[in-house]
Amino acid sequence: MTSDSLVNSSNASLKDTCSPEAQHMSLAVILCLVYLLGLLLNGFSLWVFTCRIHKWNSGAVLQFNLALSDAIITPLTPLMAAYFAMDSNWIFGNFACQLKIAVLSIHFKGSVVFLTLISIHRYITVVHFKRPSLMKRKTFVKKLCAGIWCFLIIIGIAYGWMLPVTTEENHGQCLTIHQTTLIDAYFVLNFVTFFFWCILPLTISVFCYSRLASSISRINRNSVQGQLVKTKSLRMIGICLVIFGLCFLPLNVVRTLGVVMKKYHPERCRVLLQLETAYYACYILAGINCCLDPLIYFFGSRNFIKAFRSSLRVIGIKRTAENKIESDTLSVNRNVIFTVS
Repeated sequence: MTSDSLVNSSNASLKDTCSPEAQHMSLAVILCLVYLLGLLLNGFSLWVFTCRIHKWNSGAVLQFNLALSDAIITPLTPLMAAYFAMDSNWIFGNFACQLKIAVLSIHFKGSVVFLTLISIHRYITVVHFKRPSLMKRKTFVKKLCAGIWCFLIIIGIAYGWMLPVTTEENHGQCLTIHQTTLIDAYFVLNFVTFFFWCILPLTISVFCYSRLASSISRINRNSVQGQLVKTKSLRMIGICLVIFGLCFLPLNVVRTLGVVMKKYHPERCRVLLQLETAYYACYILAGINCCLDPLIYFFGSRNFIKAFRSSLRVIGIKRTAENKIESDTLSVNRNVIFTVS
């Protein structure tokens, strides 16, 4: 082989090497803003569930667990933002990476499974309201949720253990397509996740909500109560399907494209980097799920609506009282000043 051939081969090898690239800072900023808003909304929802709703039904139990699964991701958001800000270089060590992967797994899978259970519960309580069902029993739903949390934690720990930090081109990599030694693990885990935590739940939800929509279409429109139930149910159907279609489906599709491209066409570096950026954008899009889920509580639970409105009244009364105290104090101070002078 000639020297020119060796040089060309070396250049091709370097060209085919896909080095990690820094992501735009806007990703970090938008990520923090989205999850901060999600924290505020879900924190308020958890407060309403725990402090303002005294009698829970089975639906409220599912909604509380959905809010909890949305809220647990927020403490790890600064790590992701710092990763973007530090030229896509993970510097926080292996344990922090595995913890991030575990919590991300619990968060996304928990959100999907509890959204699916809410769709099943809504379908059973509306379409089959006369039939007895375990999903209508609060005790059973509590045990079901506890079992789901145990299952999610086990899966999260397993994911974190299988996907440690690796060093690629002097960059620490955590949960990225640049981890060449883990591409087979990513490939298998991706398709397991894509089927069991995206396609299957989406299919179940579409079936339940299509039957629900068909059922509520027969509600008497002349009745004010019937029209109210129909409007709220349709809004809830729309929100749930938007969450699946807008937040979870793009993330799974782009991730699948990324791992397939990395496994079978690793030389297509520019395409891989574009898919990586698209994946992070879809990750932020998936975070919008945390901001949309509180709408489900509002449209899906009368107790939540009542507690929400009473909470606003309490806050309004407190503010009015505080303003009155402040104005009275100012009046007294002015009178004292005028008297002294």
